[in-house]
Formats: sequence, C-alpha cells, structure tokens
Amino acid sequence: MIIDEFLLRAFLAGIGVALVAGPLGCFIIWRRMAYFGDTMAHSALLGVALAVMMDVSITGSVFLIAALGALGLIVLQRRAPLSSDALLGILSHSTLALGIVIVAMMTWLRIDLMAFLFGDILAVSWADIFVIFGGGAVVLLILAMIWRPLLAGTVSAELASAEGLHPERARIAFMLLMAAVIAIAMKVVGILLITSLLIIPAATARRFASGPEVMAVLAALIGVIAVGAGLLGSLSFDAPSGPSIVCAAALLFLMSVIPGRFGNARTEGLR
Repeated sequence: MIIDEFLLRAFLAGIGVALVAGPLGCFIIWRRMAYFGDTMAHSALLGVALAVMMDVSITGSVFLIAALGALGLIVLQRRAPLSSDALLGILSHSTLALGIVIVAMMTWLRIDLMAFLFGDILAVSWADIFVIFGGGAVVLLILAMIWRPLLAGTVSAELASAEGLHPERARIAFMLLMAAVIAIAMKVVGILLITSLLIIPAATARRFASGPEVMAVLAALIGVIAVGAGLLGSLSFDAPSGPSIVCAAALLFLMSVIPGRFGNARTEGLR
C-alpha cells in the first residue's frame, strides 16, 4: 500500500509532537499544572496575531509570547494579592481575547483562524517536520538535563532546595520548554487542543507505569498511538484531524480506566 505524501508528513509530524508532549505532560499531571498549560496555549493566538502583523516567524513569536506569559505569571504570583488560579484565568482569557481582537483588526489579511485554533496537521510541510523534530530533540535534551531537580522539586521543593538541586530554576526551565512545545505543536492539534495532547496520554500512562521514567516513555508511546488512530479516524469519517487525535487519546484513557486501578507506590507519590 502506497501512503500519500501528505499523510506521511502528517503522521511524522504527529509522532514528533507526541514524543515530546508525553514526558512533559507527566510533569503537568504530577504538578497539577493543567490550567497553566491552557493559559500558555491560549496566549499562542496573541503570538500568531503579532507575528502576522509584524511579518515575522509565527513559531518564534508564539514561543516568545508564551514564555513571557509564563515569566509574567511568576512575577504576578509574588506580587499580586490573588490566587494562582485567578491569575491564570486573567492571563488566559486576556491574551486570547487580545489575539482575536488583533486578528479582527487586520482586515487587509485573510487568516485561517480555525486552522490555528484546532490545527491543520494534513497541511504540514517538510520544513514544519524539521522544526518539530529539531525543536523536539532540543526540548527532550534539556528535559533530560533538568529531570532530577525537576522531579525532586515535584515531590518536595524544600528537600530539593536543601540538597542544592535548585528546583526553582528547573521549574522556570520547564515552563520555557512548555512554551517551546506549544509553539511547535500548534499546527498539529491547534491552540485550543494542545493541552489535551499534553495531559491525556500522560494521564493514561499513569495507570500502567511502574515509575516516573516508565510513565514518561509510556505517555510518549500512547501519544503516538493516538496520533495514528486519530488520523485514521479522520480519514475514515472525514472529520477534523486535530480534534480526531484528541478524541482518540481520550478513548485510550477511557479504555485504561475500565479494567481497574494500576500503578505502584513510586508513581503514587507523584500524584
């Protein structure tokens, strides 16, 4: 069977994103940062709008805006008399609304807003795949370098600091890695669905993992399976590709919940 080139590109792009999103998603689950991930993803639309307006790289602009949003949240958490979830809500909806307003004001340009919001994996080019795998490799390399202090800080920030592991530095680095993944994954599943691809495979893997490292590997593999199943379903039922991938990931999660409870003491400590 000969696979059309656009399908091959779509599958490769999905694999590249899944391999990176899985390990990062584990820390989102362990640290209960799902809402933070949504906030960074929503800020991506502002990055897109500014990139189009100034005629610069969309990927670079999205990364910059998401990174600034993450650093801005850290500053606000230290100074503003509000809870973290309130600050996240303000940042999330403000950046999303501002991005939509800027896009609407650029009446001289036609922007496929739906492609940015929900992804257009079937339209990825070989250049996009190079960015996904190149950027993904850098993200995984940095994640491997900060794995120990990040994991220790997840269990206990105080103990990690006492051991000289600098968990706060690792936390900031992790936020920047999330910004990078959002920038490279946007074309695959879209701004509104990126967090789903980060969270759902990791949540599924948690039920079968015997430890943090195993969970990270399983999350990546489950993400790859979801990409393949989602693309197949998209072609079979003529459904949007990005949402189909997320639906496939959600179905895998539901299948993992039905048999019963899995896991052991090592991963329980990170829940």
